[in-house]
Amino acid sequence: MPRTGRSALLAAALVTAVAAGPLAAPAFAAASEPARTSTAPATAGPDTEALAAAVAGLPDHDATAALLRVGGDGTWRGTAGMRDVRTGAPALENARFRAGSVTKVVTASIVLQLAAEGRIDLDGTVQRYLPGLLTEDFAPVTVRQLLNYISGLRPGASLGDTVEEGYPHRFETLTPRQVVADAVAQGPAYAPGTRQTYGNIHYTVLGMLIEKVTGDSYAHQAELRIFRPLGMRHSSFPAGADPRIHGPHNRGYDWIDGKLVDVTDWNMSDRFAAGDLISTTADLERLLVGLFRGRVVPEPELREMFTLPDVPGARYGAGLERFEVNGKVIWGKTGSRPGYATVIAATPDLSRTLVYSVNSTDAKGDGLAVAQRFAFPAFNR
Repeated sequence: MPRTGRSALLAAALVTAVAAGPLAAPAFAAASEPARTSTAPATAGPDTEALAAAVAGLPDHDATAALLRVGGDGTWRGTAGMRDVRTGAPALENARFRAGSVTKVVTASIVLQLAAEGRIDLDGTVQRYLPGLLTEDFAPVTVRQLLNYISGLRPGASLGDTVEEGYPHRFETLTPRQVVADAVAQGPAYAPGTRQTYGNIHYTVLGMLIEKVTGDSYAHQAELRIFRPLGMRHSSFPAGADPRIHGPHNRGYDWIDGKLVDVTDWNMSDRFAAGDLISTTADLERLLVGLFRGRVVPEPELREMFTLPDVPGARYGAGLERFEVNGKVIWGKTGSRPGYATVIAATPDLSRTLVYSVNSTDAKGDGLAVAQRFAFPAFNR
């Protein structure tokens, strides 16, 4: 059957799923071949066969589109799947997407820049910079402890901890101050500096700190300090409670109550400096390479991003997470929002880099399965 015929049949099957209910796996079997390029040597670089297999057959039950960029000692580019399952339009290579917690890399970079400028002391406290934000129940919490997720703050208010819970509230607004007020009202979870607990609350407070110290909006500081210097022309934050992704983008979907539901439009105001970024794979590659080369955060502050705090089981530095894949030490960050799963990762010497955006239909669920399929092959050799 011609490719156009196969695509039309697949699109029709997916439209049925969006409109009526669950989609059986065999309906995805005849997807079109992904667009890809490779300059990796046969014996070095990423596992290009595994990467090609990862995106082959999209869309399927687990993802509707994928955009991959691998660089370093071999490059590979892959674009596969559909931009919109209702129309069957092919996925866009330059698509914008919600980068989720990759936002934290931007936030940490701004805070560390301000520290390098002498405007923030990493050992200074939240109580000093944001007086009245924390109650007397809290021991002093330092900026460094926020960066490293060891502040002892509990998670704040949320409009839903799962996609299913949040979907009915997707156009509602929850401000950062409301999120933090709820966290503070619960009291501390543990003494600062004794445990590492990953969560958005630490970076929500850091976003408020940036605004207080600079007298400017977090989004504008990101534009001035990160996006413009690195040429990230397609990266931005939503204006206020705007639920849309402006510019070209692949639509995001999630299985909700057995139906494939379009979850693209969603007010992310509650994520703020912890997860509100909209970007592209090319822009995030610029961020990743610029950061690792010291063009974003100067030394010695840059070391904070690659230093784990001295607490049991620590995996996170300031904005970055340490991984080991096939014996390689990797530093990077994952991000997920309904319909979108994102990863940026690299070896410290940039001999291998990876950026991907996958339109996962369970982006807030099994992130390891997504990483094993789309990320691990980049570091297999």
